[in-house]
Amino acid sequence: MSNQHLAPIANDRIRPVINVSGTMTGLGASIIVPQAREAMVEIAPHFIDMHSLQAEASKVIARLTGAEAGCATASAAAGISLSVAACITGQNPARVEALPDTGDQPNEVAVQAGHLCHYGASIEQAIRLTGGKPVVVGQSTQALDHQLDGALGPRTAAALYVVSHHVVDYGQIPLRAFAEICHARGVPVIVDAASEYDLTGFLDQGADIVIYSGHKFLGGPTSGLICGKRDLVKAAYMQNLGIGRGMKIGKESIYGTIAALEAWEQRDHDGIRQRERRALDLWYETLSGRQGVIPRISPDPTGNPLDRLRVDIDAAATGASAAAVVAALASGSPKIVARDHEIEQGWFQLDPCNLHEGDEDIVARRLMEVLDAARNGALVEPDLDLKRNGSVNAYMNWAG
Repeated sequence: MSNQHLAPIANDRIRPVINVSGTMTGLGASIIVPQAREAMVEIAPHFIDMHSLQAEASKVIARLTGAEAGCATASAAAGISLSVAACITGQNPARVEALPDTGDQPNEVAVQAGHLCHYGASIEQAIRLTGGKPVVVGQSTQALDHQLDGALGPRTAAALYVVSHHVVDYGQIPLRAFAEICHARGVPVIVDAASEYDLTGFLDQGADIVIYSGHKFLGGPTSGLICGKRDLVKAAYMQNLGIGRGMKIGKESIYGTIAALEAWEQRDHDGIRQRERRALDLWYETLSGRQGVIPRISPDPTGNPLDRLRVDIDAAATGASAAAVVAALASGSPKIVARDHEIEQGWFQLDPCNLHEGDEDIVARRLMEVLDAARNGALVEPDLDLKRNGSVNAYMNWAG
């Protein structure tokens, strides 16, 4: 494998990874587009008024999203906390400085039970960091209009709606209805759309604030974007006087994010989809006809304009489980990381949106090698309990 895309990083320090998992923070999220990299280098040696830079970011964010205003922050996770805090404090700097002590201010945040996901940390904790109190609406697989209406009251500061592959994808209140119910009670709606392509639809459906990741599909540096109504965005930005200080974003990331947004406007989205489809077709052809392996092209569950290859593995027929196949891909050289959120159900996915030139061929070859090894009984079955707790164990076992 050519490691040219790692230059100038020394290869004995950083182990190359082929990412067929998706825009995952644990893998570095995405490939930063050249325009963003160049912008970050350009601004790095210079001093600049940060408020002016954020004002420029606001103009670009507003242009692309249709929002009244926007600002950049450290991450989408930071954006959730800052947006909740904004709804609690408004633009009162004394209240901003007092958080997480909310005093007698409304601090409840309504959120559907099926949206209380874990994205690397807990949605509930992102709320509680502000002094906010999550109020759970409905049950994990069913939330009804009257349950949301009943959860709203004089202590309600905001309602949070999460758009993610991590949430329950049925039995939930649709965003438009969710927003109508909240607005009838004077409650602002925050949408966490961290890993979504759609930059305008959530505001159109009634959101007051929408949060995006700048370092996922946009291909920018690590960052979060907050966009929406001007008064709420300003209140979110003012949290830098308080809890937002630890979530601040640097000049390089703001300027790089502006460049990534402008590049998004010029990106050949159709050409990218065609390249991704060629990778999917290659992998589908590679796996088709192999005993115990069922490949199928699967659309993104939240409606993003991309497909993935779902690979179902019959362990009895192939000689190894889906988990063993994924583990073997990850233990080889190069390390190939597949999308394995539902691995205990006997399938994994291959995501083509973060490939370097030629990566798709390496993945196809390694798939054949691993499945041949499975047929010969050469794969080791991983401990699924260790896998299930892997995200915590990675921190516990960190040898930094």
